[in-house]
Amino acid sequence: MTQDISIRAQNVTVGYDHFVLLDDISFTVNTHDIFIIMGASGGGKSSLLRVLTGLMPPLSGSIFIDGVDFTAADALSKEQIMQKCGVLYQSGALFSSMTLAENIALPLQQYTDYSEKMIADLVSLKLALVGLKGFEDFYPSEISGGMKKRAGLARALALDPQIVYFDEPSAGLDPISSKLLDDLIIDINQCLGTTIVVVTHELHSIFDIGTNSIFLDADTKGISGRGNPKDLLKNPPNAAVYNFLTRGGQTHAQNGK
Repeated sequence: MTQDISIRAQNVTVGYDHFVLLDDISFTVNTHDIFIIMGASGGGKSSLLRVLTGLMPPLSGSIFIDGVDFTAADALSKEQIMQKCGVLYQSGALFSSMTLAENIALPLQQYTDYSEKMIADLVSLKLALVGLKGFEDFYPSEISGGMKKRAGLARALALDPQIVYFDEPSAGLDPISSKLLDDLIIDINQCLGTTIVVVTHELHSIFDIGTNSIFLDADTKGISGRGNPKDLLKNPPNAAVYNFLTRGGQTHAQNGK
């Protein structure tokens, strides 16, 4: 294993019982990548994310995180590995009965021995990082959808993870909130050196933030394109990738970006 690889998927098959979504795929996520997992609906993007985050096992194959075989690890080792990772779910997954401060403090209380004052200071720092300074005492029901996503991101960053996974971060957001979240992802990647893995089908996000990617092909149940999304647009490896990246004429180039 070279030091510049954060995640390595080796001959991974993803599915449910005898139903295979992805068959024998391999890829690497380099340290400091903003790595896009893209493809049409039903192609296995979210299921692959569940495998990467340990929510479901692969049917076969291995996932290595920081050089450690995550799929073969025992429960304690998996928990230790996941403490190096943060996850932002589609809905933000905030606890509705807790304030934003209480939501973000939860992993710090669970996994560290920091004092209450230190945790409170870190909570305020994480909220400020995502543009929510002063919202510590608000409940999820009192803020907008975009703010919920940013609060969820603050919680994902609570333990200063090396890797952060995003599941359709732009889902349900207006264009302004979506752009703000994309900008935050870039800032976190560049300023904190965090490796980012994003499941998305949103073209604007794919081109604006992605430094590397894989295209999951539902027809072949494999990876039919890989690399920087802008390079894939310029030199598409096949019709499936071309059609996905140019659907509806909404390409990055056509939008003048």
